[in-house]
Amino acid sequence: MLARGRPGPCLALCAFGLALLGDVSRAVPVDEQDYYLQEITNRDHYYSFPYPGEEFFPFTEQPGEEGPIRAAETEERPGFKPSRKELKQKKNNKKGKPVLETPPDCPPLGLETLKITDFQLHASTAKRYGLGAHRGRLNIQAGVNENDFYDGAWCAGRNDPYQWIEVDARRLTKFTGVITQGRNSLWSSNWVTSYRVLVSNDSHAWTAVRNESGDVIFEGNSEKEIPVLNMLPVPLVARYIRINPRSWFQEGSICMRLEILGCPLPDPNNYYHRRNEMTTTDNLDFKHHNYKEMRQLMKTVNKMCPNITRIYNIGKSNQGLKLYAVEISDNPGEHEVGEPEFHYIAGAHGNEVLGRELILLLMQFMCQEYLAGNPRIVHLIQDTRIHLLPSVNPDGYDKAYKAGSELGGWSLGRWTQDGIDINNNFPDLNSLLWESEDQKKSKRKVPNHHIPIPDWYLSENATVAVETRAIIAWMEKIPFVLGGNLQGGELVVAYPYDMVRSMWKTQDYTPTPDDHVFRWLAYSYASTHRLMTDARRRACHTEDFQKEDGTVNGASWHTVAGSKWTNYILDLFHLISLFLDDVIIMIYVLLCYIMEYYCSLLCNIYLLLLFFSQVHRGIKGIVKDVHGKGIPNAVISVEGVNHDIRTGADGDYWRLLNPGEYVVGVKAEGYTTATKTCEVGYDMGATQCDFTISKTNLARIKEIMRKFGKQPLGLSARRLRQRARRWQRR
Repeated sequence: MLARGRPGPCLALCAFGLALLGDVSRAVPVDEQDYYLQEITNRDHYYSFPYPGEEFFPFTEQPGEEGPIRAAETEERPGFKPSRKELKQKKNNKKGKPVLETPPDCPPLGLETLKITDFQLHASTAKRYGLGAHRGRLNIQAGVNENDFYDGAWCAGRNDPYQWIEVDARRLTKFTGVITQGRNSLWSSNWVTSYRVLVSNDSHAWTAVRNESGDVIFEGNSEKEIPVLNMLPVPLVARYIRINPRSWFQEGSICMRLEILGCPLPDPNNYYHRRNEMTTTDNLDFKHHNYKEMRQLMKTVNKMCPNITRIYNIGKSNQGLKLYAVEISDNPGEHEVGEPEFHYIAGAHGNEVLGRELILLLMQFMCQEYLAGNPRIVHLIQDTRIHLLPSVNPDGYDKAYKAGSELGGWSLGRWTQDGIDINNNFPDLNSLLWESEDQKKSKRKVPNHHIPIPDWYLSENATVAVETRAIIAWMEKIPFVLGGNLQGGELVVAYPYDMVRSMWKTQDYTPTPDDHVFRWLAYSYASTHRLMTDARRRACHTEDFQKEDGTVNGASWHTVAGSKWTNYILDLFHLISLFLDDVIIMIYVLLCYIMEYYCSLLCNIYLLLLFFSQVHRGIKGIVKDVHGKGIPNAVISVEGVNHDIRTGADGDYWRLLNPGEYVVGVKAEGYTTATKTCEVGYDMGATQCDFTISKTNLARIKEIMRKFGKQPLGLSARRLRQRARRWQRR
């Protein structure tokens, strides 16, 4: 993404002109002023606020001020084409939450997504820094401890009707609505029950939103977590918008989290802004897709590239929606010996939509680039079998979609229809492994990989989502080598384990035996992401992941039993979770705004390609017998790494390893063991490390005896028969 142009000499000239002209610029209509001139003239008014007893906001235009606040034209300006009809709001339900038939025509400005920076948020007063205006973002979360440096709302320093929080859109914007929440806190109950909305062009003169009877008093929240949307009676065009709390929870104080709905308008007089407008020439479907549109897009990709794609489903959701996946391979529908299998999944939490859209864009991109002859894409498709599952929890997604953008909070749609968090619904195999390792003298032996799923988990009465069972069956059927789980809510790459070993701790670095590999995989993605490794990046919530360059060990973040990362122990695949965004709900947010927040969606696509190309790192090979037949379920071990893997049905295997020299061993039931040294280089491409092993003498005897329908006799019985024959001869 191009950085916003900032004129160097022009700023000096502007400053000189201001010294000569004083306030003459304010008489010029807003549309004719330069954007940066507005920025300079208004900068010194950010932190001013009235004290009790002073006249509050002036509601009439003063002579010499910038042009009057005007209602938005009914006819849309060029370049702004709302994708849906105007919002129609029903009466509030019992919980005080509006029920929406259709979404608003303008998306959120980006308080929640951090598109609106901290420098654009200002407030009259703040209780302390951790409760400053920069924390007044929708769905922002507080830390576990009270008085954390990053807390869960903006809270005013005083409880009076003169407090306000302000957003500087930095350009003329058509404001259409406001979404509010109370303070996120385990210990406090604070929210605003009513408020006014004011707008301004210059941060001097403010105009309250009015109707025929006077200033509009908007109904706020009735509790602290459920978002409440209020639409302006008439959309207003201005640069600044203020929220002025009028009443609040009687036993609490003035605390708010909010999002503003608005459409930034083009500024024909601002050359620097026009020069850096976000545009794309990629022939990709840059929009949000509901379930029906997602399915149709998959069919379109399959129709465009029938020779390299296949659509299939891995099962059904609780409500009967099929869990569709797209396979991309030069021979779709079959596993090729020696070719690793990779997958991306998204939407385990139904209200986390960015990963879903990235996967849909990825399949479009790969199809188009393959047809165009892009050598990198052609090579990946020929050497890898790729599976893309964009929506694991379509029921939860549908629930969040119907509620409308930003109005469901962080929880609506997160779980399945029967209230299960898929991401934490897998069997807890860590405890079985660690218990066996702690009791070395115990007769009970548990392998360090491919641990059988407990019988209680497989029973019909177990609390296991049908979607989870479908995923496990899918993983058991296909020998995945590497996988990525795309999630939302943070901006970090998390790697196994996700569960602490000590029962007395809630956070503790808990590495896997392949910790060095997982750290490399995590860093391979995060290090090339523009924001994940940016030391100046503002933390999404309360955690700062910069000390590990945008990566984190799952257990050192928060412990979760039954995470998908336990599949590392199942030996089904290696899994990294990519938390792609700060935002939980991104249902109606236009993807062009997400492009501006990242380097671009296309940039993320290249990062996804970079990550799954890591499946070709380490060693690979085939374990076969002397006749050249592949041996399934042979155990591959690496000296010094206490985690083995197994060969597939054709005897092929893949072992992810960092560059270095390794002693690799193989063993299989009825076969002799073998070891060899395999060297992994720095260049991309796995080192070939094949094994040919022969059957043991005992295995050959058993095979011969089975062939003739007899059982081998014990040595002692043979000796008794020989002695009996000798006695008979005598």
